[in-house]
Order: sequence, then structure tokens, then C-alpha cells
Amino acid sequence: MNNISYARSETHLLELFETICSNMDDYALYVDPETKKRTYMRFAPRDSEKLGSVDFKNFKFDPENSKSLKFVCEGIVEEYEDEIISLFAHEADHAADKLCSEKSEMCDPPSQTHHPDL
Repeated sequence: MNNISYARSETHLLELFETICSNMDDYALYVDPETKKRTYMRFAPRDSEKLGSVDFKNFKFDPENSKSLKFVCEGIVEEYEDEIISLFAHEADHAADKLCSEKSEMCDPPSQTHHPDL
């Protein structure tokens, strides 16, 4: 019998799917003050983090954006559910990057972009 840790079990991953997109409330549109590049960035600290020195003046807070992010997140989770479960259940290394750039092809190759929030 092959033992799988609870964190990598299908049961745990399916439980996470039910709540993962609600975390989109912790993100907002960020405009880089130098390049003017617009990206969505996390502004809220995780439970284990301190607030630190977040520069809120470059964030654009809009409840409609939060709703849109949740909607897009839910669509991605639904469309790639099998791939997500497979990657996180069987591969420990770079699962988020593989999902983002190889399975979904939604991101640049991992050598160009790192996705710590996935």
C-alpha cells in the first residue's frame, strides 16, 4: 500500500478547492510607480506574516476587481481540477510553476517568472 500525506491527498486538495478562490480578496491591482506595469499583487499578510512595509498608495482597490478575480479563479480551478490534483498529489517540486506554464500555458516559462502564491 502506498501512503500519501494528508496534505497531498485528493481529499485535502478537494477541500482546498472550496476555499482557495476566496483568497482573491487579499489581492488588488498594483501599478508599479516606475514602469507603470499593472499586475495583481497580494497586499494582505498571511497568518504567519507581519504586515510589514506594504506601500498601499500604488494599489488600486476596487470590489469589482475582487469579484472578477474570484470568478476567474473558480473557472481555472474547475477547468484544471484534474491537473491540479495530479501535480500536487504526485510531484513535490515546482508544481505551481508546472501548472502555470506547462499544463495551463497561462504563464511565462518558469525560468522567467516565479509564482510563489500558487
